[in-house]
Amino acid sequence: MTHPRFYKVVLISFISLLFIPGSYAQTTNLQSKIDQRTADIQALQKEIQGYQKQLDTIGSQASSLASTIKSLDLTQKKLAADIKITENKIASKNLEIQELTGQISNKESTITDDQRIISYTFSTLDQLGSQSIPELILSSQSLGDTWNSLDHLESIQKNLFDKIDSLRATKTKLETNRAASQKAKDDLVKLNNQIKDQRSVVLSTTAEKNALLAQTKQSESQYKKIVADRQAQADAIQREIDSYESQLHLKINTSNLPHTGSGVLSWPLDNPIVTQYFGNTDFSAKNPQIYSGKGHNGVDFRASIGTPIKSALSGTVIGVSNTSAIPGCYSYGKWIMVKHSNGLSTLYAHLSLQSVRTGESVSTGEIIGYSGNTGNVTGPHLHFGVYASDGIRITSITRSAFPASHCIGAVIPFADYNAYLNPLSYL
Repeated sequence: MTHPRFYKVVLISFISLLFIPGSYAQTTNLQSKIDQRTADIQALQKEIQGYQKQLDTIGSQASSLASTIKSLDLTQKKLAADIKITENKIASKNLEIQELTGQISNKESTITDDQRIISYTFSTLDQLGSQSIPELILSSQSLGDTWNSLDHLESIQKNLFDKIDSLRATKTKLETNRAASQKAKDDLVKLNNQIKDQRSVVLSTTAEKNALLAQTKQSESQYKKIVADRQAQADAIQREIDSYESQLHLKINTSNLPHTGSGVLSWPLDNPIVTQYFGNTDFSAKNPQIYSGKGHNGVDFRASIGTPIKSALSGTVIGVSNTSAIPGCYSYGKWIMVKHSNGLSTLYAHLSLQSVRTGESVSTGEIIGYSGNTGNVTGPHLHFGVYASDGIRITSITRSAFPASHCIGAVIPFADYNAYLNPLSYL
């Protein structure tokens, strides 16, 4: 008769091959919730596109108090939709983590079961292995039983090898799920920081609207006067900056700079649209009082208030300040400068919010702030500058250097004229 141990081992082997944790229904339910969040995000993105079209239309019109207020109202609606998108992303990321946690638990349970089955099978085979073929023949009632026993032994060995392969695959999948889970948790931290920043931008936009209404007393003529006064002050500040920079004469080692056209920098925002190029643009030629005949020292990108701004390359933040904190100092507004390891530094100006501090390390593509309309602007945008790092000095303006300036106490990045580089040569 066939040895009873064979039947026991064969039964265990087949049960183990058929055993799969019953998590399909839960996974399907979680995925349907994730799909719903994705659909909600897509609907909100269409809503935001509608707001952006209206903002673009207003931006192409002559500036007035009414258009400025309407622009701020639309911006607040757009920012509210942005926050809803981030909330949906957070919810979706939590569902993803929940799903991965369940998969990890199932994989760990499967590995434990597989290890137990493999251990028991090895033990059983070891016991059976001590019995020789003649002993099997003598212990069986017929030669047919002996061959059946040998067939069962071969089947057990095959199932054992299959189970070992399955165990390896399960362990690999487990590590993949663990890595995906950690990434999802890291993404969740970033999203929570982002929604905090977005809410801060909403508060600052509301404050800006209230301040504008208080200043103008809802009078169009008063609004025009305020705009004209601001522009006159900004022109005077720019002339002083140009005068100071023309005297720097800093030594710049151009051999340390990357080759133009090398694409070493990434775009500082998604969906970049240039609104003013570097150098002697039409706008700079028509406004010599602003640019002193030197042309535009960076590239302007269309960016409504609250658009995430990203570091164009990994590096160290060497400056974070706000010229608008000094009454009457209409310059870069809220700005950030990052120094990179390849001889370049990048400037991000007219922001509504800065998310980094001086001395921090940032990675390529990391959100470092949000666009705005602080400083000397005609509307919300990102001013992006690229410099030879050798030719930059971040300086606090003193009365002795700028006796007539409205920017005493402001911190501004100054550069030798030769240090200004065309950003598009490196993007």
